[in-house]
Amino acid sequence: QVQLVESGGGLVQAGGSLRLSCTPSGTIVSANVMGWYRQAPGEQRELVATITSGGDTNSADSVKGRFTISRDNAKNTVYLQMNSLKPEDTAVYYCNAYLRTTYWGNHRAYWGQGTQVTVSS
Repeated sequence: QVQLVESGGGLVQAGGSLRLSCTPSGTIVSANVMGWYRQAPGEQRELVATITSGGDTNSADSVKGRFTISRDNAKNTVYLQMNSLKPEDTAVYYCNAYLRTTYWGNHRAYWGQGTQVTVSS
């Protein structure tokens, strides 16, 4: 059973930086779009940023210029570099990836367990 394993969350002061990583456990055939979402208490889950296997990115206006998404296709790993963090960035961050685990199957969505990011003022 493939799972997405996230790391890199934590507590940081406003203006600080964190780097999140997400990689699938187990064997996969290919990874299509990968990305990050976040959910603050009492709020709906929202898109942070996505990246295609070709490197095309999309990000929320609220993080443009501060967060950078990247990936290592050889490792099927996606990263989120978060700079100039603000208290309003506090949330649980979830990794999302469309993975194909068999040669005869299609890509389907997987979610990580979530990693807490807390930004203090």
